[in-house]
Amino acid sequence: MFAALAAALAIQSSPEADVAAVLDRLNAASTAADGEAYFALFMPDARFIGTDATEHWTLSEFRAYAAPVFARGRGWSYPATERTITIAPIDCRCIAWFEEKLINDSYGVTRGSGVLRLTDDGWKIEQYVLSFAVPNDRADAVVEAIKGE
Repeated sequence: MFAALAAALAIQSSPEADVAAVLDRLNAASTAADGEAYFALFMPDARFIGTDATEHWTLSEFRAYAAPVFARGRGWSYPATERTITIAPIDCRCIAWFEEKLINDSYGVTRGSGVLRLTDDGWKIEQYVLSFAVPNDRADAVVEAIKGE
């Protein structure tokens, strides 16, 4: 019986579902301030690009930024409300890219996008980009606010 259930679950799994699970685990780990689980989802040479123009971090730089925050038991929560995942149409089916609409208590609607690679240890994040979703009708005001500094 267990073998049949496991086989049925394996059939239902897809690369897209596996990538989505990694992204969901990323949010769960950051919400729980679990740095070990969070950073285990990234490739060693991954990049994290944040909302500020200066936030173009290697994994070690991003870990140095996040570790003190996580150590205080604080994290951040950006659950996805929509997500599109594309598996590269290459024989290995080992590269995926995604874009997702996220919600955050402080920032409201944001976007996440990036690239994952399938490794022997499962899907790992190569690059993650977090950005603000600026409505077109407010873009001029945002640009002016940035220029004003």
